[in-house]
Amino acid sequence: MDDKFSRPKSVGEILDHTFTLSKNHFKKFMTVLLAIMGPVYLIDALFQVGAGKPLFRDNSGEGDWFEQMMASLEGREVDPSLMTGELVGIGVTALLSLFLFPIAQAAILFAVNHVRKNEEYTVGSVFKLALSRYWAMIGSSILFFLMAIAFITIPTIGIVTGGMIGALYNNATGIILTVIGSLGLFLVAALLLTRFSFYFGSVVLDRKSPGLGRSWKLTKKRTWKLLGIYIVFSLITTIIATSVEMAFTAFLGGSVLLSIIVSLVSILTTMFFSVGYCVIYLDLKVRNEAEDLKELLSEYGPLSS
Repeated sequence: MDDKFSRPKSVGEILDHTFTLSKNHFKKFMTVLLAIMGPVYLIDALFQVGAGKPLFRDNSGEGDWFEQMMASLEGREVDPSLMTGELVGIGVTALLSLFLFPIAQAAILFAVNHVRKNEEYTVGSVFKLALSRYWAMIGSSILFFLMAIAFITIPTIGIVTGGMIGALYNNATGIILTVIGSLGLFLVAALLLTRFSFYFGSVVLDRKSPGLGRSWKLTKKRTWKLLGIYIVFSLITTIIATSVEMAFTAFLGGSVLLSIIVSLVSILTTMFFSVGYCVIYLDLKVRNEAEDLKELLSEYGPLSS
């Protein structure tokens, strides 16, 4: 077993381990994701080509489908067949994504777990393992999604209500308190979602679903640290994706080639985030097992000779 997985890690060590795994196993991890996610993006590209979108360079000046939709609202002439074709493509790829993307992320978790055990694996083997947990993943993810809606909706209702009352009475203090309260409520929501977010690792690697209770136990006393790691990972992936898209948009416009490049970058950031998630989950398990052992020893007391 890889020694790096067997001991608790600091935030810096988690980031370093994630980068190391992503670099050393880049080819195999990307092959797994390309095999599962690649066909979805390829179908999307084919829909764009079929709709008449330029392959290498969009010289129409209208940009992507969203910009074309905005242009139509402003009264500018756009190609309706292009908009329709892209919207159909988006619908089809969205449905495929709902099925394949959770499998892709689970496959990376299994691949990292094989690396942890120094075991060989293939794209087909991790795909089969991920597929075997599909319905458990979907059911648990639906529960998590409903919880996320509740955690976000309740603060939003409170914010809107408080803002309306403050505006009605032209009460500056009330508006300020509403803003501060809203930030606090959203922070609480983020912390709660962080506590429950490791259900996916429990469902996939430990075959325990829905995994919400286990995630709550694993993240005890580490919520702020985990939220901070999530923010760091999100910033890294967002900066990479945005930088590449802005750089290539300058000379590719809203072409199909740009869409393909953005999709490849999306697969890259998915790999990085999934590897990081798995590293964190395995680190939480190591810490939890160590604490369980300490509790067991303290319960029985020191062994007498």
